[in-house]
Amino acid sequence: MKKLISLTLAVVMALGLVACGTAGDGETADKTIAVIAKGETHAFWQAVKAGAVDAGKEAGYNVTFRGPTAESEEFVGSQREMVQAALNNASTKAIVLATIGLGFADELTAAYDKGLPVVEFDSGLYSGGADITEGKDPTVGSVATNNKAAAAVVAENFYAYLKTNGLAVNGYKVGVIQHDSTSTGIDRAEGFIEKITELAAADGVTLDINRQVKTNNAGEYKLGLTALKDWGAAAIFMTNEGVVNEVFPEISDNAATYKDILFCGFDAGTNQYNWMKDAGATYALLVGSVAQDSYNIGYEAVKMAIAKLDGKDVTDVGIAGVWYTAENIDEQKDRNIFYMG
Repeated sequence: MKKLISLTLAVVMALGLVACGTAGDGETADKTIAVIAKGETHAFWQAVKAGAVDAGKEAGYNVTFRGPTAESEEFVGSQREMVQAALNNASTKAIVLATIGLGFADELTAAYDKGLPVVEFDSGLYSGGADITEGKDPTVGSVATNNKAAAAVVAENFYAYLKTNGLAVNGYKVGVIQHDSTSTGIDRAEGFIEKITELAAADGVTLDINRQVKTNNAGEYKLGLTALKDWGAAAIFMTNEGVVNEVFPEISDNAATYKDILFCGFDAGTNQYNWMKDAGATYALLVGSVAQDSYNIGYEAVKMAIAKLDGKDVTDVGIAGVWYTAENIDEQKDRNIFYMG
């Protein structure tokens, strides 16, 4: 009987520890940072999640990570439910949030009333907090890719390639396929155009620029590619993974048509990997691209939330893009900066 009682007590104590959320690496379930992203399954978000979880472990916080099925405004309702669940969880100490649409004013006001700091990350809050009850904005800072600066990194490296190969000459035609008219699309296109124009001007060179602004409707990016090809583009910058994913099959199916055009891109993904690994042997050459440092976006966002909870001053963090080529793409993949998918 004594042995049975001892065994029962041991089981009860073990269950008590589980209920309290004690885990390895100093994690405790009563200290939770709730991360609600615009997605969850894509490789980009999985890398964000890895960074967020690691930052939580370092400081003894549990990190939960949730996101809707797809990055579409039709899932705003389910994303709101995720935010509401985090608000209703007594262990939640802070929220890291990137919304996919409007309608979060009530949740953000509730976060303020509960004393929960909110860190905007990736693309931040869709409405920029404009609809939050006056004086009740819980947002403390933002962590995201600096799209303009990252696109400038593309321009710097791409222009260096042009110079090295004797292509930086007056009238050289550079096209841009801008993926949409949001601030992200605008900043990436303008960051690239401004920097490559500046670099060329410093060498006394005037480039000819053609900017095609499209949407993510099927076939739009292909239309932009065709327009630039007909214009006589010698080089094309693609502002996101979606553009690459539509352009790559087209240049694969019509290799001879596009063989002499140089390309550079933004983001990551399997198509960029396969295209870049080809190194121009079959298709037009993808000189290089810049990846968002998705791991550090998650890492720094959670770090900011914890710093605020610790009473420290926080400031917005702009994450720089990482330039990669065929030579270092595998290294960047190993570092969780480049992702497949």
